Amino acid sequence: MFEGIQRSLGEALKKLRGRGRITEANIRESMREVRKALLEADVNFNVVNDFIQRVTEKSVGQEVLRSLDPSEQIVNIVYQELIALMGPVDHRIPLAKDRPTVIMLCGLQGSGKTTTAGKLALMLRQQGRKPLLVAADLQRPAAIDQLKILGEQIHVPVYSEYPSDPVTVCRNGVAHAKKMLLDTVILDTAGRLHIDDALIDELRRIDKQVRPDSVFFVCDAMTGQDAVNSAKAFNEALDLNGVILTKLDGDARGGAALSIKEVTKVPIKFIGVGEKLEALEPFHPERMAQRIIGQGDLMGLIEKVAQVQQQISEEELRAQQEKLKKGLITLDDFRKQFEQIKKLGMKDLIQRLPGMDKMLPENEDPESALRRIQGMIDSMTKEERQNPDIIDLSRRRRIAAGSGVQPHEVKQFLAQFDQVRTLMKQMASMSLWQRLKMMTGLGQAGAFLPGSPILQKNKIGTGHRKSAKERAEERKKKKKKKR
Repeated sequence: MFEGIQRSLGEALKKLRGRGRITEANIRESMREVRKALLEADVNFNVVNDFIQRVTEKSVGQEVLRSLDPSEQIVNIVYQELIALMGPVDHRIPLAKDRPTVIMLCGLQGSGKTTTAGKLALMLRQQGRKPLLVAADLQRPAAIDQLKILGEQIHVPVYSEYPSDPVTVCRNGVAHAKKMLLDTVILDTAGRLHIDDALIDELRRIDKQVRPDSVFFVCDAMTGQDAVNSAKAFNEALDLNGVILTKLDGDARGGAALSIKEVTKVPIKFIGVGEKLEALEPFHPERMAQRIIGQGDLMGLIEKVAQVQQQISEEELRAQQEKLKKGLITLDDFRKQFEQIKKLGMKDLIQRLPGMDKMLPENEDPESALRRIQGMIDSMTKEERQNPDIIDLSRRRRIAAGSGVQPHEVKQFLAQFDQVRTLMKQMASMSLWQRLKMMTGLGQAGAFLPGSPILQKNKIGTGHRKSAKERAEERKKKKKKKR
């Protein structure tokens, strides 16, 4: 999402680092570049002007200009101001003591309200709450059915009435939750293609009759400044408690995330980072600021890895470790690693690792690299996956034809796998996170992606093949070691 602003901001700050001496003039010159980067990211015009003014005022102070590394000081100022622009954020949802807590979701049609309602219910259920979803969207065809399907997937009950009135549905839904001893009610209200009097009037009536404890505005990050304007209009009508920003895994430029808090004074509480129902996260301004200035989000990555670890049974982990200790890892075991990487989300994972996006060649997509290797393994027989040492030239040709690659690529992959098998023994006692860190952040299977230390060390998959002279020198070295 922040690729454009990250690149432009990085270039602007790099100019400061490259100068022998920092002056007020070149600070202002760099701030013009930062201003351009923010405007190109669709950040609100007034927000950009205020942000640049604050950063400039702090950057031209004597403490910065006389410091040992003024460029780093300015980067830190930009980082702190980005945090101030988006925060602070309190992710807690207040609990009512003697009745169910009511959360109302509102927003325009197509912003992802119904899916977000399911994601929020799942998150609350995982926290030990007992949520109820209320289908109060009677405008959109099949909205009730969609919510019921989501409820079945996450094992959360859904209350619905049809035909009926949205206000009546919400009121009866809360009464049903109290009767069934459920502690949280999530109201999925109707939306429109644009803000109109009918929509605002309906939401005001629900607000007056049900008196929700929290009102969250769900908005699509892809709509940029329109999302900011919509949030402002809804806040004036309903007095919002927070914003849930959806579709942050898309190609949004980031303007909404950087503008909403400053314009509406309403914090972004949660963000949707994928289509899966688990893809709802608390919004952390400091982590987002780190990603914008190119420092990644390691804490977010650790949390995602921990979630994946919880989904793996202790028996399976113990069996993996025993195989690793004995060096008995097979291609079938290796294939399972891809499923763990998929759960982490390749694109999101790459964005969270500091500097990883710069390590990968522009013409090589990590997901394509994983799919290519996956295709090779799937084109092998069961015997070949259990014992890859039996794969000769004719087998390589068959595997290559089945997976759409060249025979030499199969040979390279098998050579890499042989090297990784040796490392597996060393990694047997490590946690999944330690393995991720060791193998360029991508687990055992990550050793085969472009940018991996193993590939770079052996010049495999980097566009460079070892010459006959280099191979002859290696053979000599091996002979000397044996002697």
